[in-house]
Amino acid sequence: MPTENELFSAVDALLEEVAQDDLPTPAERKRLREAAGLSQEQIAKALRSRRETIGNWESGVTEPRPPKRAAYARLLEGLAARFSAPASAAPQALAVPEAFTGPAPAPVLAADTPAAPAPAPAAASRPARTARPTSTSRRPGAKQAALAGNAAGGADARFENGPLAVVDVEDGQVLAYCTGGLVLDVPAKSLPALIDWTLREARLGQPKLAGSGKDADPLLVLTPAALERYGLPTTLTEEERLAGRIPEGHKVLKQLARAEWKLTKRGFGPWARIYRPATGSERACVQLCIPSWNALDTRHWGETGQLPPAELARVLGVYASRVMTPRGSTAVTGLELMTALHPPTRASGADADGKRHSEHNPGSLGKDAIDPMNWPPCEVPDGHPVLKDLPRFHVRGPAEKLFEEAYDWARPMTDAECTLRYLVGIDVNMAFAAGANGLTVGLGEATHVKAPAFDPKLPGSWLVDLSHVDLSRVKVGKEWVELDGSLLPSPFTPKGERPEGPAWYATPTVAYAAELGYEVHPIEAYVRHESGRYLDGWYQRLRDAYLATMADLGVAADCTPDDFLTAMDGYQARDPELAIVVSAVKATVKGGLGKLRERPRGEGWKPGQPWRALSRPTWRPDIRAAVISRTRTNLHRKIVKHAAFTGQYPVAILSDCVVYAAGGTSPLDFLPYREGKPLPGGFKLGINPGLVKHEGTQNVLWGEEVRERFDAPELNLARYIKDGTVTNADNGE
Repeated sequence: MPTENELFSAVDALLEEVAQDDLPTPAERKRLREAAGLSQEQIAKALRSRRETIGNWESGVTEPRPPKRAAYARLLEGLAARFSAPASAAPQALAVPEAFTGPAPAPVLAADTPAAPAPAPAAASRPARTARPTSTSRRPGAKQAALAGNAAGGADARFENGPLAVVDVEDGQVLAYCTGGLVLDVPAKSLPALIDWTLREARLGQPKLAGSGKDADPLLVLTPAALERYGLPTTLTEEERLAGRIPEGHKVLKQLARAEWKLTKRGFGPWARIYRPATGSERACVQLCIPSWNALDTRHWGETGQLPPAELARVLGVYASRVMTPRGSTAVTGLELMTALHPPTRASGADADGKRHSEHNPGSLGKDAIDPMNWPPCEVPDGHPVLKDLPRFHVRGPAEKLFEEAYDWARPMTDAECTLRYLVGIDVNMAFAAGANGLTVGLGEATHVKAPAFDPKLPGSWLVDLSHVDLSRVKVGKEWVELDGSLLPSPFTPKGERPEGPAWYATPTVAYAAELGYEVHPIEAYVRHESGRYLDGWYQRLRDAYLATMADLGVAADCTPDDFLTAMDGYQARDPELAIVVSAVKATVKGGLGKLRERPRGEGWKPGQPWRALSRPTWRPDIRAAVISRTRTNLHRKIVKHAAFTGQYPVAILSDCVVYAAGGTSPLDFLPYREGKPLPGGFKLGINPGLVKHEGTQNVLWGEEVRERFDAPELNLARYIKDGTVTNADNGE
C-alpha cells in the first residue's frame, strides 16, 4: 500500500500538471509583474531560472514546466490578489513575443506572408512524440500568431513552420524556435533522431524558387546548449577551426554513420549537410548552422550568433523569406541563389514511351563545368592549370591578363577645392547588383578570334589599345564636351591610370570607350556567342529583399531627397536585427559575385593544379569581370556628366564611394538638383540600387592633415570618409 507521503506527492504532481491552465495570459503576467514593481531578474532569481526564461513566459514563447510552474502560478496568484486589473481593461489577445516587438513589429515579418498560408500546428502543452508529420508548439495560440506573422511560411503545407528553426535547450527541454514566433517541442534524444524528426515531423523547408528547381532543405541552427545536449563541442579547437570540421572519429559522426546518414566532402563543420541518397524525387537532407563555430561571419551578420533563439530565428527567417534559406556563408548563398533561379537541368517532354528525361535548361550555366584547359588564358587567375607552362616567377601584364576590378583612386586637391570647407562622400546603393541588372553575359565556352570588329552586344574579353582615349574631350550624349582630364580617373583601370598600350578588357569597358566618342580596334578577342541575361532574376530577388527590408526600417523608395537623407540618418538603430538583414543582403551580392572566380582554399593545392571550384558550372571569372566592368563604367559615366554640368570633379573613389569637396555638409550642397529633380544620367539620391546615399562628411582640414601625417598626397580619403578614423595599420605602418 502507498504511504501517505507518496499519495500527497502524487496529488501535488497532479496539481502541478493543471497549474498551467490556471496561469493568467502572458500579457497579464507581465502586467502583474510591472504593477508590483518587480524586474524579470528578480523573479528569475527567486525561481532559480534565467531572465530570458521569464521574458519568454511573459510573451508566450514558452510555458513554465514543473516544478517551477506551480511556484510561478503561486506568485502570480499572490500578485493578482494585490494588483487587480483595471475595470476598464478589455480582454487582451495573446501577445506577440517580445523578441518580435520594437520599432518594426510583426508587420515586418508578415510582409512576405502569402494571403492564405497553411495553418500552423495546433497548440499543445506536451511534446508530440509520434511519427505523424506534425509537431506541437509550446506556445498557446501559436496557430493565430503564425497566421499573423510568419515571415517564411507559405501556402505549401509541407513547410508550414517556415524554412528553419533555432534549436535550444531550456529547463532540460529541447525547443525549436521557428519563424513567426512558433516554438516546437523536440523529442529527439540524439543528433540522428533530430535529423529524422526534422524530416518527418517539423515541417520545415522552403518551396523551390524556379519551376525546374528543388525545394530548399530545412535548416537547423544549433545553440551551444543544443550542441552540449547532442554531444558536440560548443567551440572548435584551433586545429579543428583550421580544418573546418570536427575529426572523423568523433562519437556523433559514428552515431550518424550507424543511422546511415552521410556527410558531404566538407565533413561536419560550421555549415554541415547531413543526407541520405535521394530516392526518385524524394530528398532526405538537413542543413546545420552552428554559430558558435563561426558559421555567421561577424563582418556580414554582426552579432547575430549571440542573439537569443527567438531573435536569431527572426533574423535568419527574414533573410530566408526574402533571399533564400542560407546554404553557407553569404557568398555561398549568393552563388546558390543563381543556381536556384536558373537550375542547370529541366524535365524534357515525354518521349514515345511517355517518359521524361533530364535535359539542359536554356539560359542556365549548364550541368557540367567548362574544361579547365579550355579557358582563355587572359581570363583565369594566376596558378590556373592553363598557365602551368609559364615561367615560375612570371608576372603577367595588362596584355596578358584581364584585370577588371573596382576603383581605388585618389588625387591631390586643387587650390580651389582647399578653399571649400568640407569633403562629402556619396555611396552607390547595391552598386554591383545594379551593374548585373540587364547585363548580357556568356553562357558557354569562348571562341578565339583575331582582329575582330567590336560588337558591344557580344560578351567576351577583348585585347585592344585604349591609350588614345582623351578624357579632356569626350562625348556626353551626342555632344562633345571639354573637361579637365587631369582631375578625372581613367575608366579603363582600377587605379585610374591611363593605359599605356594594348590590354584585355571586358565588353562593357570597350563599349564605354566607344560611347565616349573614340574608335576601338581589337587585336584579338575571346567571345561567347551563346549568351543571355543570366543575372536578371538574381538581381531582382536581391533588390526586392533590400528594398523591402529598408522600407521596414523607415526608408521608402519614393522619398524626396530631403526626406531620404532624414530617413537614412540612424536607420540601423530603429531595428538592429533588420539592419543585420540589410548587411547580409549586401554581402550576398558581393560574395556571390566573388565566388564566380573562387581561388584555391588550401587543401594542399599547388600552382598549376586544378582546385575544387573549377569543377562547378558557376566558376565563371568572365561573368564576374563583366559585372565589375559595367559597375565601374556606370560610375564613371555619372562622374563625367556631373563634371560636364557642374565643373566639379571627385577627389577620391573607392569601389562605389565617391568623395567631392563641397561648401556644406550634405550631398545636396553639390548635387545639381533643380526643383527636386536630379541631373539626368547623373547622381540621384535614393534607396534603389544604382542611386546614391550619404556616406559621410569630414572637413577639408581633416583630409589635408591626414595626408600630411602619412606623407601621402594621394591617400584615398574615400576609405575613411564615413567616420574619419585613420590608423597606422590602414597604411601599412
